[in-house]
Amino acid sequence: MQGKKLYFAVILCILLAVGFLTTSFVSFYVARDSLEEQISETTLPLTSDNIYSEIQRDLLQPIFISSLMAHDTFVRDWALAGENDQQQIIKYLSEIQSRYDTITSYFISEKTRNYYHPSGVIKQISEDDTADNWYFRARDDKKSYEINIDHDTVDRSRMSIFVNYQVRDYDGNVIGITGVGLSVSSVTNLIETYQNRYGRTIYFVDTQGHVTLRGSGFGTAHSLHERPGMRHHATQILTSPGASITYEEDGHTYFVNSRLVPEFGWLLIVEQSDFSSNNRIQNTLFINIGISLLITVIVGFVAYLTVRNYQHRLEELASRDKLTGSFNRQVFDMLFDQATKTAKRQKTALSVMCFDLDGFKTINDTYGHPGGDAVLREALMAIRMNVRESDLICRWGGDEFVVMFPETNRQEAMTKARQLADQIRETPVRFGRDEIPITISAGVTEYRDAEDLDTLMSRVDNALYTAKAAGRDHISLA
Repeated sequence: MQGKKLYFAVILCILLAVGFLTTSFVSFYVARDSLEEQISETTLPLTSDNIYSEIQRDLLQPIFISSLMAHDTFVRDWALAGENDQQQIIKYLSEIQSRYDTITSYFISEKTRNYYHPSGVIKQISEDDTADNWYFRARDDKKSYEINIDHDTVDRSRMSIFVNYQVRDYDGNVIGITGVGLSVSSVTNLIETYQNRYGRTIYFVDTQGHVTLRGSGFGTAHSLHERPGMRHHATQILTSPGASITYEEDGHTYFVNSRLVPEFGWLLIVEQSDFSSNNRIQNTLFINIGISLLITVIVGFVAYLTVRNYQHRLEELASRDKLTGSFNRQVFDMLFDQATKTAKRQKTALSVMCFDLDGFKTINDTYGHPGGDAVLREALMAIRMNVRESDLICRWGGDEFVVMFPETNRQEAMTKARQLADQIRETPVRFGRDEIPITISAGVTEYRDAEDLDTLMSRVDNALYTAKAAGRDHISLA
């Protein structure tokens, strides 16, 4: 049988190795032969789409934050009430900036034209100030929000990305603009992330071809017209967003894809050379071969571990309670039989403690089943940490548990039960922001020679009922 398993493992490894190597080499040659077509027509546009989608995704959070602010009844009611206590809105904006890690947050009132900022009222918006044109544009826009890039009102030396969101009263009239600001450097960091992830040159240009944002390795050019090889295609790129072109420079072919980002009014440019692509494909081939050989070597061992672990897991599922990790009731019958035989053979005492959680139904009603489950888990963890390794814990049903103490008489078991009850009482369960105090009531008894499990459990159950009748947090000896 062992020889057949080994033979099967060897055949499986050979098949896997042949399959992996064949796939790797075929993929390599096909990819190399169709490299330029794949890059210009598929790979690069797809990369551009992915980056564009990620940029939009990263913009969703500030848009969402601004939307929350614009629809917050506090902001709306505070403005409609006359903006009496300015510290309220200042504190609110400060909390928004701190909680969501934005570089600024603001609210501009249409009634007073006050520009509220976490640092206070920094100015009054005026139609005569060209720096405030953004406010009136956002106020009169048909869309509920706009994204623009401008100098920060507080720090004019800093370029920021602002999400301006209309705040409307209960009749739908615009009563102000609120929003948050992001540092342009954060978008630059995104470019670096994309370049490292995709292995391509990524940058943004405005509609005139001026480079607005770029990552490392781009060079010193300030516009498309200053890039060798690119200058002849600059007009095509600027007038046809979404175009894919190729150009030659220093003996290499460069593939370019452009896409308009309407939120910025910029073009996203993604470049890739055939040199880097060839290197990547060749490196991928070597990695695939290495992985194939590694899988071939260890596949038999992994299969063995998988079968063994799966069997062990099945045994665990069949013998233990999923929530608390305690033995289940079916397994306890077998463990009890073994423990009584051992006690009889060694002439030692055997005691049993049956306990449940006081007021568990109230806990479930108050905190729901997740709260009840958390209490059960924590309580059993405290029990498990304070009993011996030889002591056995079983979930009898619901919130009722049984602990079996080998080589322990009933007085020793009573002492241990009181210690466990003290430990439970002194360790409230944290659930969310709440601390749930818990106590247990328990019955304790000692096994009698030739007594079956049903009789023993009947006696210890009676002791538990006596403890419950005496009030919470009580232990009774059968």
